[in-house]
This record gives sequence, C-alpha cells and structure tokens, in this order.
Amino acid sequence: MDIYLPIAGQSVNALLIVVLGFLVGVLSGMFGVGGGFLTTPLLIFYGIPPTVAVASASTQITGASVSGAMVHMRRGGVDLKMAAVLIAGGLCGSVIGAALFRILQSSGQIDVVINLLYVLILGGIGGLMLKDSLVTLGWLGASAPPTRPRRNRWIASLPLRWRFHSSGIYISPVGPFAIGLGTGVLTVFLGIGGGFILVPAMIYLLGMPARVVIGTSLVMILTVTAGTTIVHALTTHAVDIVLATLLLVGGVIGAQYGALLTTRIKPDYLRLALSIVILLVALRMFLGLFWRPDEIFSIEAL
Repeated sequence: MDIYLPIAGQSVNALLIVVLGFLVGVLSGMFGVGGGFLTTPLLIFYGIPPTVAVASASTQITGASVSGAMVHMRRGGVDLKMAAVLIAGGLCGSVIGAALFRILQSSGQIDVVINLLYVLILGGIGGLMLKDSLVTLGWLGASAPPTRPRRNRWIASLPLRWRFHSSGIYISPVGPFAIGLGTGVLTVFLGIGGGFILVPAMIYLLGMPARVVIGTSLVMILTVTAGTTIVHALTTHAVDIVLATLLLVGGVIGAQYGALLTTRIKPDYLRLALSIVILLVALRMFLGLFWRPDEIFSIEAL
C-alpha cells in the first residue's frame, strides 16, 4: 500500500517503511543503539531527501529507545544519575548542531556533508566491530593486548568528581557531559541516536559496567532525540510526520523483541552480522558520493 509523504513530496510503500522501523527497533533493543545510523542511509537509498530522512528518523529513534529503555529499567539496568549528565550534554549539543545544520542547509551543502559523515563514521565503526567480532569468535588471531586501565586517564584526572552509585564509579561529570555534547551534535546532523559511539565511550572512557550501559544509553538517546525532533520541527521544518509515524510503529514493536533476543542469541554472532551490514551501508554511501546519472539535463533541439 502506497502512502504520500507531504514534506518529502513523494509516495512510499507503507509496509516497507514499517518493516524498516521494526528491524531498526530490534537493533535498538539488542545493542543499546538508536538505529538511526542505518535508518537514515536506508531512507536515502529509497529516495527520501537526506534532510527529511535525518529529521524524521529522530522520531523513530525516540520511540524505539523508549520501548527498549523500559525493558532495561525494569531489570535495574539504568544509571539515572549518569543518564541525566549525558542528557544535559546531549541537549546542549543538539542546539549547537541545529545552528550548524541551518548554516549548511542555507549554503546548499548539507546533503554532501551528511553523506560524507556517514561514510567516515560507519566505515570506522564497522571496521572496528568486524575486527573485534572475528577476534572474539577465534576466527582472527590477535596479539596479547596491553593492560587497559578501567577508565581513560584523562577522564580520571578531571576535577569535581561525583559518585555514580548504580555504575559503581567515582568520576567528574565533565567527561560524561562532553560525550553527551558530541552525541547531541551528531544526532542533529545525522538523525542518529549516537548509541554506536555512546556505548563504547561509556565502557572504555567512563569505565561503566556492561550491565547498566545499554539501558543508560537508551534513556539518554530517547531524551536527546526527542529534543532533536522538536529542534528540527521548529528550525529546519524537515520532519515528515507521516514517515516518522510509520517508522515509529515498527520501531516500538521491534525494540521489545530486540531486548528479549539479547538473552537468547550469542551476542558475538549478532555483532558480526551488524558490522557487515554497517560496512555494506558505508560502501553504498561512498559510491553514492561519486555515482551520478549519465545525463543530468535533458537537452532539446530548438
């Protein structure tokens, strides 16, 4: 069944968009990521304008994150104090990102910037995930890793430390705030929740235990993406409510299944599959920077 998108100015298959939202919602519940890093590129591949894809994907991420966060919160897997600091940074970052977005949008360069950022970020993250998965599964040899401190030395040296009881750590809120700030900027620019950057940062930079990382990440993501959606609606006017609703329906349902799958499927195989998907999307985005129609103009003889 086709349905018309007023902001995008085109018709799409409604069932296909719902299924896309469902699959991304599954990823959200399984890995603690918003899923926008796949939603936005796939919408662009489908023919949705990049600015509309970015703005509308934020709404879907919010719904999927709410659904997944509720499951993890019931299990006691959320550090609300840490989430509050990350959210404060993320909301500040979304305001900064919106200002930069408007500048690039007015100059006509925003589509190129979105595609280029996706190529760089997805390529880097996908490559690291693939290597880590192959090493973990024993398919790729690895040298003995150096002794890694529980948290980054720079983070540990920051003043004004707070005690985050749920995570069992004692660090300065400046570090989490800075991480949230960067995530907020990326959320506005790319329509992503930022979980695929936020989760590793919480583990390797802040030293948070794995049991609270995914749930805390989802609480931060849902709040920041909700704020980002409002910012886009008021400033860029690129949120297509019909597209966002279709993605939201699928995402909310998918996140519930994703949270349940984390206890039933070996995560190493899931991470390997996700890394391959990410690299394929990055490759397609990279080729899209150079491929153009053979004839951009139609020339008529006078």
